[in-house]
Amino acid sequence: MLAYRHAFHAGNHGDVLKHAVLLHVLEYLNLKEKGWRFVDTHAGAGEYALNSAVARKKAEYAQGVAPLWGRKDAPPLVGRYLAHLAKANPSGSLRSYPGSPAIARALQRHQDDLRLFELHPSDVRMLAMRLGRGPGVEVARADGFEALKAVLPPPTRRALVLIDPSYELERDYARVIATLRDALARFAEGVYIVWYPQVGRVAARELPRRLQAIAPKGWLHARLTVQQPDARGFGMAGSGVFVFNPPHTLHAALAQALPWLHENLRQFDGGSWLLDQRAV
Repeated sequence: MLAYRHAFHAGNHGDVLKHAVLLHVLEYLNLKEKGWRFVDTHAGAGEYALNSAVARKKAEYAQGVAPLWGRKDAPPLVGRYLAHLAKANPSGSLRSYPGSPAIARALQRHQDDLRLFELHPSDVRMLAMRLGRGPGVEVARADGFEALKAVLPPPTRRALVLIDPSYELERDYARVIATLRDALARFAEGVYIVWYPQVGRVAARELPRRLQAIAPKGWLHARLTVQQPDARGFGMAGSGVFVFNPPHTLHAALAQALPWLHENLRQFDGGSWLLDQRAV
């Protein structure tokens, strides 16, 4: 949806969960010398200035990454995520937030490649300026749901695909399922991370169950609920990640991280976290 820009939400609690998981999976892939391909179907602008007018308009980072910044007691999965953020902010102040493409670019080796898709004209221009000139990186203005077909399977048979649309359109939920069905038919061995918002829509509540139904092998589902909807039932209470073919190390890492994240990010006297897995 061209009206949507992730800069309004950069660094919020959903980004914390999504990017901590993404970083863990990329680090796991780097344990082997063989190259990997990272595909981001909805890449956004790549990096976000938290002091910009767009980011300050909703200032969602203030209830997301900001309370965690500088913490020394974080569990390992969160600690490595915070260490990555510190490298992106060498001044010591939290001013820049690296999105998924920037995280992948930071971990990319010479044998790895990135395929980054974005539809918003301004965001894709910024993405190309920031990341599109590096070796092994391709940026395209394209519908990531459709573009994914052309980049799977990769020559190395190792890939990580991130699917996190805005979900502002109801049809996005159905498109996630359809896209994954096709991708899994093309390349069942890949690692796929689906991020989704915890909102009042029936389609959002049913998405994890529908994802489980199409998973050919192992999967992992993690969810973090940290705030209450408003009086009309609107708002994002939390978010979840569903991982197809997760690294075997991810469950234990999240089992430590989720209680800590819930305790430090919840915005009311309640909330919850969930961690479920089907191992191969």
